Amino acid sequence: MLRSLSPSPKSSDVLRMSFAMLLAVMPVGCGYQIGSPYPAEYRSIHVPTFTSESFRRGFELQLTEAVQKQIQDRTPFRLANDGNADTRLTGNIVSIDKRPVNQNKYDDPRELEMGIAVEVVWEDLRSGRVLAQRTVPIDARVAHLVVNTSFAPESGQSWATATQDAVDQLASEIVGMMETPW
Repeated sequence: MLRSLSPSPKSSDVLRMSFAMLLAVMPVGCGYQIGSPYPAEYRSIHVPTFTSESFRRGFELQLTEAVQKQIQDRTPFRLANDGNADTRLTGNIVSIDKRPVNQNKYDDPRELEMGIAVEVVWEDLRSGRVLAQRTVPIDARVAHLVVNTSFAPESGQSWATATQDAVDQLASEIVGMMETPW
Protein backbone atom coordinates (compact mmCIF):
# COMPACT_ATOMS: atom_id res chain seq x y z
CA MET A 1 0.00 0.00 0.00
CA LEU A 2 1.41 3.36 -1.05
CA ARG A 3 0.96 6.38 1.16
CA SER A 4 0.45 9.77 -0.27
CA LEU A 5 3.07 12.39 0.62
CA SER A 6 0.58 15.21 0.43
CA PRO A 7 -0.86 16.30 3.76
CA SER A 8 -4.35 15.25 4.59
CA PRO A 9 -6.98 17.96 5.01
CA LYS A 10 -6.79 17.60 8.76
CA SER A 11 -3.02 18.16 8.94
CA SER A 12 -3.19 21.26 6.67
CA ASP A 13 -5.85 22.75 8.97
CA VAL A 14 -3.60 22.07 11.94
CA LEU A 15 -0.69 23.68 10.08
CA ARG A 16 -2.73 26.81 9.28
CA MET A 17 -3.99 27.03 12.84
CA SER A 18 -0.44 26.68 14.22
CA PHE A 19 0.81 29.42 11.91
CA ALA A 20 -2.06 31.73 12.93
CA MET A 21 -1.31 31.12 16.61
CA LEU A 22 2.36 31.80 16.04
CA LEU A 23 1.55 35.16 14.45
CA ALA A 24 -0.80 36.01 17.30
CA VAL A 25 1.81 35.20 19.93
CA MET A 26 4.67 37.12 18.28
CA PRO A 27 5.50 40.34 20.12
CA VAL A 28 4.14 43.46 18.52
CA GLY A 29 6.02 46.74 18.79
CA CYS A 30 9.22 45.19 20.06
CA GLY A 31 11.22 48.31 19.25
CA TYR A 32 12.33 47.42 15.77
CA GLN A 33 11.51 49.70 12.92
CA ILE A 34 11.62 49.11 9.21
CA GLY A 35 13.43 51.90 7.41
CA SER A 36 15.18 54.95 8.74
CA PRO A 37 14.38 56.22 12.24
CA TYR A 38 14.63 59.79 10.93
CA PRO A 39 11.79 61.77 9.31
CA ALA A 40 11.69 61.08 5.55
CA GLU A 41 10.28 64.49 4.60
CA TYR A 42 13.60 66.19 5.41
CA ARG A 43 16.68 65.72 3.29
CA SER A 44 19.12 68.40 4.42
CA ILE A 45 20.18 70.16 7.59
CA HIS A 46 22.15 73.28 8.45
CA VAL A 47 24.23 73.14 11.63
CA PRO A 48 25.68 76.57 12.42
CA THR A 49 28.50 76.82 14.94
CA PHE A 50 27.11 76.38 18.43
CA THR A 51 27.28 79.38 20.75
CA SER A 52 28.62 79.33 24.28
CA GLU A 53 27.85 81.15 27.49
CA SER A 54 30.91 79.64 29.16
CA PHE A 55 34.19 81.45 29.56
CA ARG A 56 35.98 78.36 28.20
CA ARG A 57 36.47 78.77 24.46
CA GLY A 58 36.83 76.22 21.70
CA PHE A 59 34.21 73.80 22.98
CA GLU A 60 31.54 75.21 20.68
CA LEU A 61 33.68 74.43 17.61
CA GLN A 62 34.56 70.95 18.86
CA LEU A 63 30.91 70.12 19.64
CA THR A 64 29.64 71.51 16.32
CA GLU A 65 32.16 69.39 14.43
CA ALA A 66 31.24 66.27 16.41
CA VAL A 67 27.50 66.81 15.78
CA GLN A 68 28.08 67.33 12.05
CA LYS A 69 30.14 64.13 11.91
CA GLN A 70 27.42 62.18 13.76
CA ILE A 71 24.79 63.52 11.35
CA GLN A 72 26.85 62.40 8.36
CA ASP A 73 27.55 58.98 9.89
CA ARG A 74 24.13 58.11 11.36
CA THR A 75 21.44 59.97 9.43
CA PRO A 76 20.25 60.22 5.83
CA PHE A 77 20.49 64.04 6.01
CA ARG A 78 23.12 65.95 4.09
CA LEU A 79 24.74 69.05 5.52
CA ALA A 80 23.79 72.22 3.66
CA ASN A 81 24.09 75.97 3.85
CA ASP A 82 21.34 77.91 5.61
CA GLY A 83 19.61 79.00 2.38
CA ASN A 84 19.54 75.49 0.91
CA ALA A 85 18.61 73.40 3.97
CA ASP A 86 15.21 71.98 4.95
CA THR A 87 16.02 72.14 8.67
CA ARG A 88 18.39 73.85 11.09
CA LEU A 89 19.94 72.51 14.30
CA THR A 90 21.15 75.23 16.65
CA GLY A 91 22.85 74.77 19.98
CA ASN A 92 24.08 76.81 22.89
CA ILE A 93 26.56 75.58 25.50
CA VAL A 94 25.09 76.80 28.77
CA SER A 95 27.81 75.65 31.14
CA ILE A 96 31.05 73.72 31.37
CA ASP A 97 31.96 72.61 34.87
CA LYS A 98 35.00 70.89 36.31
CA ARG A 99 34.84 69.67 39.89
CA PRO A 100 36.91 67.31 42.03
CA VAL A 101 35.28 63.99 42.88
CA ASN A 102 38.09 62.40 44.85
CA GLN A 103 41.02 64.06 46.64
CA ASN A 104 44.11 62.85 48.43
CA LYS A 105 44.96 63.86 51.99
CA TYR A 106 46.69 67.04 50.72
CA ASP A 107 43.54 68.19 48.86
CA ASP A 108 45.08 67.42 45.47
CA PRO A 109 42.43 66.14 43.06
CA ARG A 110 42.81 62.46 42.21
CA GLU A 111 39.65 62.24 40.12
CA LEU A 112 37.69 65.06 38.54
CA GLU A 113 34.32 65.29 36.86
CA MET A 114 33.54 67.40 33.86
CA GLY A 115 29.99 68.40 32.96
CA ILE A 116 28.67 70.14 29.85
CA ALA A 117 25.09 71.42 29.58
CA VAL A 118 23.71 72.29 26.15
CA GLU A 119 20.45 73.72 24.81
CA VAL A 120 19.49 72.43 21.37
CA VAL A 121 16.67 73.31 18.97
CA TRP A 122 15.90 71.53 15.68
CA GLU A 123 13.51 73.42 13.43
CA ASP A 124 11.89 73.12 10.01
CA LEU A 125 13.05 76.12 7.95
CA ARG A 126 10.11 75.89 5.51
CA SER A 127 7.33 76.12 8.10
CA GLY A 128 9.19 77.50 11.12
CA ARG A 129 7.92 74.58 13.22
CA VAL A 130 10.19 73.30 15.99
CA LEU A 131 10.82 69.60 15.36
CA ALA A 132 12.66 68.71 18.55
CA GLN A 133 12.74 70.81 21.66
CA ARG A 134 12.31 69.48 25.13
CA THR A 135 11.14 71.70 27.94
CA VAL A 136 12.16 71.76 31.56
CA PRO A 137 9.00 71.64 33.68
CA ILE A 138 10.21 74.19 36.24
CA ASP A 139 10.52 77.24 34.02
CA ALA A 140 9.54 75.93 30.55
CA ARG A 141 12.94 76.64 29.03
CA VAL A 142 14.73 74.59 26.43
CA ALA A 143 15.95 71.28 27.81
CA HIS A 144 19.54 71.00 28.83
CA LEU A 145 21.35 67.99 27.49
CA VAL A 146 23.85 67.30 30.23
CA VAL A 147 26.80 64.95 30.03
CA ASN A 148 29.17 64.15 32.85
CA THR A 149 32.45 62.35 32.43
CA SER A 150 35.16 61.67 34.97
CA PHE A 151 38.90 61.54 34.51
CA ALA A 152 41.89 60.79 36.70
CA PRO A 153 45.08 62.76 35.97
CA GLU A 154 47.17 60.25 37.95
CA SER A 155 46.30 57.49 35.49
CA GLY A 156 47.21 59.57 32.44
CA GLN A 157 43.80 60.95 31.62
CA SER A 158 43.56 64.66 30.97
CA TRP A 159 41.14 67.52 30.52
CA ALA A 160 41.49 66.97 26.75
CA THR A 161 40.48 63.29 26.93
CA ALA A 162 37.54 64.11 29.20
CA THR A 163 36.46 66.88 26.83
CA GLN A 164 36.55 64.54 23.84
CA ASP A 165 34.52 61.89 25.71
CA ALA A 166 31.92 64.44 26.79
CA VAL A 167 31.67 65.99 23.31
CA ASP A 168 31.24 62.57 21.68
CA GLN A 169 28.50 61.62 24.16
CA LEU A 170 26.69 64.93 23.65
CA ALA A 171 26.87 64.69 19.86
CA SER A 172 25.40 61.20 20.01
CA GLU A 173 22.55 62.37 22.28
CA ILE A 174 21.82 65.39 20.07
CA VAL A 175 21.58 63.30 16.91
CA GLY A 176 19.54 60.70 18.80
CA MET A 177 17.08 63.47 19.71
CA MET A 178 16.41 63.89 15.97
CA GLU A 179 15.02 60.36 15.60
CA THR A 180 11.30 59.91 15.05
CA PRO A 181 9.66 58.87 18.33
CA TRP A 182 8.01 55.44 18.25
